[in-house]
Amino acid sequence: MALDMIAFRRRLRTVYGWYAGGFALFVLMLALAERVGMPHKWIGYVFMFATIALYASIGVLSRTADVSEYYVAGRRVPGFFNGMATAADWMSAASFIGLAGSLYLGGYQGLAFVLGWTGGYVLVALLLAPYLRRFGQFTIPDYLGARYGGNLARFMGSIGTVLASFIYVVAQIYGVGLITSRFVGLEFEIGVFVGLAGVLVCSFLGGMRAVTWTQVAQYIVLLVAYLVPVVMLSYKVTGVPVPQAVYGGVLEKLTRKEEALFDSPKEAEVRALFKQRADELGRKIDGLPQSLSDERKRLLQRLEDVKQRSNASATSVSAAARALRDLPPNPEAARETWSATRLELEAKAQHPQPHAAAYPGSDAEDGATMRVNFIALVIVLMIGTASLPHILMRYYTTPSVREARESVFWSLLFIFLLYITAPAYAVFAKWEVYNDLVGTHISALPAWIASWGKVGLVKVFDINGDGILQLAELTLDSDVIVLATPEIAGLPYVVSGLVAAGGLAAALSTADGLLLTISSALSHDVYYRVLNPNASTQRRLVISKSLLLMVAVVAAFTATRRPEHILFMVGLAFSVAAATFFPALVCGVFWKRANKWGAVLGMLCGLAVTVYYCVITHPFFGGSMAAAWFGISPISAGIFGIPVGFAVLIVVSLLSREPDAQTLDLVDQIRYPAELRAPAHSQLP
Repeated sequence: MALDMIAFRRRLRTVYGWYAGGFALFVLMLALAERVGMPHKWIGYVFMFATIALYASIGVLSRTADVSEYYVAGRRVPGFFNGMATAADWMSAASFIGLAGSLYLGGYQGLAFVLGWTGGYVLVALLLAPYLRRFGQFTIPDYLGARYGGNLARFMGSIGTVLASFIYVVAQIYGVGLITSRFVGLEFEIGVFVGLAGVLVCSFLGGMRAVTWTQVAQYIVLLVAYLVPVVMLSYKVTGVPVPQAVYGGVLEKLTRKEEALFDSPKEAEVRALFKQRADELGRKIDGLPQSLSDERKRLLQRLEDVKQRSNASATSVSAAARALRDLPPNPEAARETWSATRLELEAKAQHPQPHAAAYPGSDAEDGATMRVNFIALVIVLMIGTASLPHILMRYYTTPSVREARESVFWSLLFIFLLYITAPAYAVFAKWEVYNDLVGTHISALPAWIASWGKVGLVKVFDINGDGILQLAELTLDSDVIVLATPEIAGLPYVVSGLVAAGGLAAALSTADGLLLTISSALSHDVYYRVLNPNASTQRRLVISKSLLLMVAVVAAFTATRRPEHILFMVGLAFSVAAATFFPALVCGVFWKRANKWGAVLGMLCGLAVTVYYCVITHPFFGGSMAAAWFGISPISAGIFGIPVGFAVLIVVSLLSREPDAQTLDLVDQIRYPAELRAPAHSQLP
């Protein structure tokens, strides 16, 4: 067995070594093709379809009908490669696309994501990964069902798994649509389903076995794609191709640039105009419904005037007609639309905050609120990291407990390589925008502005009509920074295609793991463990694959509705996972007195509080930050659900019957090697 594993590891190193070299050669060939005139659109097509075909081929070669291979890759994934697969599973579209963008827009505040996501792996290594591997089995609900004695805890765990994973997977599929629509020219909705096809081939045919080996390949792609643009940009700006080491000097220059730019007369003028527009909308909102009727009459008159001009162009007539057509149909819709626009205008009217300023606020109270939100987000992301079912499942795939611990180390190292680069990405991208874009004539703006504007991620509004782009007149969505950085910096288009391939790899790898997690929870934990324990292996796999396909289609349809930006959706998934699972998982390992009713009610109450807080505070659900507790943003809703979950679990467990001897034996089995276990359990420690 040991000799087989040694040979297996050598074969893996050889295969992926050749793969890495082949991928580097592939990129170089495309770079040469660009130099001799290959159209940009074709480069996008080659990157997208070649990588999807590669992942699909791995899925076909890894197909299996064995239950152990399908759910846990046969428990023979070495720690090093499981670390790469976990890093790919982890480096979702949110991390690859959204993290640097969050740092770009939020500066210091964006570091909450870096601290929370990396710190979470410390909790995974210390509190959960080795114990779950010693337990074995296939899923997180498996552990909950065994530890808390029955199907009720398993079923509650399945609900939490499906909810957190579904929110997360919608964000990944949205990222796929974003990338394909921009770099390949497909319609957003079509791009979603094209990318989804690549996901399904892997997870549908080979389950965890195919997903694991595909994710190792995807990590290599996304690592190269993430580092190459910022290394080239670092060399362009500083002459040193080590962005992590030199971006601090660029940040100092950026800070001086901000001091001059933010207080310039033109910027002050533009911000004042945005404030004026916001105040005008406020008066219209207060004057509803009469103000809507007056606005409709004004636009009708404007359209007639334009039509009657002898020199009126078709463009001006179309613009006047479009303004009338876009007018809200009734006072309720007008109030909603105008209120949202007013918030955007008020945000544009605010004085920008320096990139490196910690907790910047207009007053002490505002700064304190930002500090509280920063800390809350770090805590939620750390605990959510240690609670995500699709990540914890990966530690079932290693050959031993020791390999599980080593796997956490490699996971953190491979993630660290990317996360230590994200702040540099934000600083270099902002330096390029401030120096090469702001102050440019509107008619001379680079082509990428229009390209990303079609996707809705870049907006330019010349509010003062001077034909010059001011900083306040430019809106960049956080999801565009990484994807557009090669174009912002004027790098060869092959680098843009490489970044798109990396973003696609990040989104597909996480989507693979999430879809498999959802289908496993439904087919293994709900169908097999609860509804039909006598189901044959073949029937279980058929049910799993059918559910996988169904969930994938539903998630893709939801993604086509273009939900909130990626980073928020992922943050919400972390809140749900943290509040639902963390108390039950940790107490299940370290507190023998925790019992079924405590765990079930703790999970239920933690989840309920988290969802309730999101509903009352997030605009998507009709909520408002006016209802927020302590000013906490809805992305950190789990900060309230986690303590509630712990409190309910502890109180209910103490008030109800203690676990039986079999459960206590299971806890000892999980926590201690055989030679250290107590011989009896007459009393609880």
